[in-house]
Amino acid sequence: MKGTFAPAFLSIFTALGIAVDAAAQELPALQGAAPEEKARVLQLVEDAKKEGGLTYWDVVIQPETNDKLSAQFREYYGLPASFKVNYQLSSTANLVTRVEQEIGADRVTIDVAAIGSPTWVFGRVNKGDVLAYASPQYRHYASTFERGMGKDGFFAFNGAYLFVPMWDSERTTFNGKSWKDVFGAVPAGRMSIGDATKSVTYLDTYAGLRKVLDLEYFKKLAESKPPFLLRSEQIAGRLVSGEDLMAFTGMPTRAYQYNQKGAKLKFMLPEEGVVLLPQSMFILKKAPHPNAAKLWIDFMLSERGQEALVRGEALISGRAGFKSPLPEYAPSMDSLKIIKIDWESVSTAELQKMREEWTRVFNP
Repeated sequence: MKGTFAPAFLSIFTALGIAVDAAAQELPALQGAAPEEKARVLQLVEDAKKEGGLTYWDVVIQPETNDKLSAQFREYYGLPASFKVNYQLSSTANLVTRVEQEIGADRVTIDVAAIGSPTWVFGRVNKGDVLAYASPQYRHYASTFERGMGKDGFFAFNGAYLFVPMWDSERTTFNGKSWKDVFGAVPAGRMSIGDATKSVTYLDTYAGLRKVLDLEYFKKLAESKPPFLLRSEQIAGRLVSGEDLMAFTGMPTRAYQYNQKGAKLKFMLPEEGVVLLPQSMFILKKAPHPNAAKLWIDFMLSERGQEALVRGEALISGRAGFKSPLPEYAPSMDSLKIIKIDWESVSTAELQKMREEWTRVFNP
């Protein structure tokens, strides 16, 4: 079967008047690809054109970055300007709810989703809700699969992020190195924290930090009366405006984006370690535009896609050999002290216990 796969596709495109060699010169996606891979991609491109677009939900990527990614995506595969990437920036809780509702109602409209909660995505895989797709880009993510940050044949992460102490250096002087150094750094009520009752990623972060910080630490943190916030953009914005002087769960991605506009946000990578949240990206099994979805996965995980994504969002790439263009904000994974978490084995019940514990401690 494998021996006849490529010739069969090549004959199809010849019949359509499409010269594969010429197309390879025109499409960046085909440069350096083997004949069989060229045929596979060209077939997907033709089918994606018929589908006319795809719907993508994410919890991090800003609309401006998505616009740039979408334009490069169309150029990468030679898709027409009429091809639409219908993008929705969502909170983690809303994305989880929407995906589960669509699956439950058997009325799936989302093609691809990405969320920094691998435990939840592993759960969807185990329930048969994720389309099996062996992206050729997955070979560049073998080390992340070995670390349990994805599942070969089902999903990898398009970029990872973390939540760490962050502050505006024009208002706050802070030279801490440990999570414990935040105590007393700013007056009570002036250090925000992400609300783990409303966000699975803040909850995952809390569960991970509990491996290196005991319960008494968080009880002491609660005594500082932190404001409870949800969106990472809001957390950074309140630092810039001076409403808050520090954020316990600041996001380097937002520091980069605000600093590009003239802010002076800084953040700390604590010596005890950080919880790395891989943005697990997957195709829903009943995606209405599966061919376009496969191309989107391939593009986002490619060298070109990673370059555009890191430059726009300062996310940490899991692609082997990738050199970050923003090492200050998006360092290599190997340079980080990552708190080890077996995401696949963490159960929903365990996370619920963590949520209940967080609620008892902080009483939001």
